[in-house]
Amino acid sequence: MDINIITVFILAIFVGIEIITKVPPTLHTPLMSGSNAISGIAIVGAIISTKLGGELGTFLGLASVIFATINVVGGFMVTDRMLKMFKKK
Repeated sequence: MDINIITVFILAIFVGIEIITKVPPTLHTPLMSGSNAISGIAIVGAIISTKLGGELGTFLGLASVIFATINVVGGFMVTDRMLKMFKKK
């Protein structure tokens, strides 16, 4: 495997952890709503990747579709819960 790809992946993990831990709790839900759009794009890319790269690409694309779909559904559930808090009873 290419060492550059592994290096970028490891750096992305550290940067992601640092960014997420620095976000105040009041911003987590709005950021989750915004990340749904990004996950939607990731789903499209994952679907495309299932047709590329042979058997390994198909497996990794399927795993990507599953994880991105879980992320989108979870994001919508959190957003829906937040919006229900603001509705008058």
